[in-house]
Amino acid sequence: MTLSIRQIGPCFAGEVSGIDLAKPLSFEDAAAIHEGMDEHAVLVFHGQDLSDEQQLAFSRKLGDLEEAVGSSLRGKDEYRLPPTFADVSNLDKDNKPFAYDDRRRLFAIGNRLWHSDSSFKVVPAKYSILHARSIPSKGGNTEFSDMRTAYEAFDGETKEQIEDLVCEHSQMYSRRLLGFTDFSEEEQSRFQPVRQRLVRTHPSTGRKSVYLSSHAGDILGWPRPEALSLLRDLTELATQREFVHSHEWRQHDLVIWDNRRTMHRARPFPSQERRDMRRTTLRGEGPTAEQQAAS
Repeated sequence: MTLSIRQIGPCFAGEVSGIDLAKPLSFEDAAAIHEGMDEHAVLVFHGQDLSDEQQLAFSRKLGDLEEAVGSSLRGKDEYRLPPTFADVSNLDKDNKPFAYDDRRRLFAIGNRLWHSDSSFKVVPAKYSILHARSIPSKGGNTEFSDMRTAYEAFDGETKEQIEDLVCEHSQMYSRRLLGFTDFSEEEQSRFQPVRQRLVRTHPSTGRKSVYLSSHAGDILGWPRPEALSLLRDLTELATQREFVHSHEWRQHDLVIWDNRRTMHRARPFPSQERRDMRRTTLRGEGPTAEQQAAS
């Protein structure tokens, strides 16, 4: 089989064929996937029936893994998956859907807002690699927005205004947008804001993109109402339909996206049905902005 990619989105997103990800990834195929990511930012692989071990082996061929510890409200005795996976399912450790009023489910509703994975970490994520083990009968699509093309569509005045801005990101910001404020003192300490540049330049392509996320809740040096107003305006511009591709999941789909130049959001689905989605995440190159010194 020969790996090939065809574009399926309006200005980005590609569908990959001619590869079985359960088999060891060759150097040539790994290079082709990186090249495809540089061009398309989102790649879809259908029909990939993978075990956890096979997903991990594939992911490690593409880069260094980020650990998912501390980014959810699951307690130490509530994890369903090892720390090499981000568990973005609606399932408890016994593989049963969360109760309707479970705070872990309510916290996860924040994933329905436009965001970039791990923008709330000092070193934000590079690729997210999400595999669908089981899907609900309806809903649960993932929408992606191309932050490169969106940035290039901004007028010159906007580009100049945002070029050197630095934002603060925290999961508490995104959850509070939906009215979720039920954070313990330990969680508030764990979710302290980190700083990220608002405009990023891709290290491989040199293209600029706007680094937006619902986790962004402040701009350094700006009054908060004005900062939030600008971030909302930019998000509205960047998520117009001409910049968005919607992925309708099939069982055993694997989708990779580049968090450095896309945002994404999950769509609602019946909460009592199983949606078992397992994500491996590749670490980014380093911090995008200087962090505040510890006091």
